[in-house]
Amino acid sequence: MPDVQSGLYAGSVIHHRLRPRQHRLRYSIFYLLLDLDRIDALAAKLRLFSRNRFNLFSFYDRDYGEGAATTPRDRIERHLREGGIECGGPIRLLTMPRILGYAFNPLSIYFCYRPDETLSAIIYEVNNTFGQRHNYLIPVAPGTEGPIRQESQKSFYVSPFMSTDMVYSFSIVPPGKDVSVSVIGRDGDGPLIIARLDAVRQDLTDASLARAFIVYPLLTFKVIAGIHWEALLIWLKGIRLHPRPSPPDRPVTIGRGAKSETSREEISTLDV
Repeated sequence: MPDVQSGLYAGSVIHHRLRPRQHRLRYSIFYLLLDLDRIDALAAKLRLFSRNRFNLFSFYDRDYGEGAATTPRDRIERHLREGGIECGGPIRLLTMPRILGYAFNPLSIYFCYRPDETLSAIIYEVNNTFGQRHNYLIPVAPGTEGPIRQESQKSFYVSPFMSTDMVYSFSIVPPGKDVSVSVIGRDGDGPLIIARLDAVRQDLTDASLARAFIVYPLLTFKVIAGIHWEALLIWLKGIRLHPRPSPPDRPVTIGRGAKSETSREEISTLDV
């Protein structure tokens, strides 16, 4: 029987920079949804997926958080306790796996649940191309329905073409039959960049993994190559570079529920 706590989500990502020069890209992508308590069981039943060892697809603990010093669940629960957020329920991670031993995840998302399996928090884990990693932890109020809207001050340097003097606005539909994630980066002049992921769930099986490898060959290699190619195109458009500051002192930034909904005008910039 399929594991309903895990899944493969196939879809597309759109990035749209609005100023001072417009720059837009779209690419096909897939993510895995992994229940942190069930990764070993999943690896035991799949021939093409392993934990902490080489395979066509694999999950390595050290690719997340502070590395392999603690298990992913222990680390996430520590962050939740430090943030005063209820924990103890399932924790499910939306991420790209290693493919043939390599992965680069610009964004991985943890969905953290209370013991009654209502969503208590979302953690957005961001990697930059300088080997640094940071987490944005944002609580979810009990009884929240519909798209979840959250905000956080940007505190981590990602792109050399954007400063850290920004606010992130998130709008997210947690994984079910599909998943949707929108991120708007705002500075003092308003929206600067908008990114969106839309993907549809498939059962996570050897057959679906094999199809994903054929349809999205060497995806994780292409992600890092694409980041550098797009950076070159942006630079050629004359967009200035921002110096890289020191990383935040703490590994987690605490965000909040959004005060207002994303406007239709902002979302319309993502229409294909």
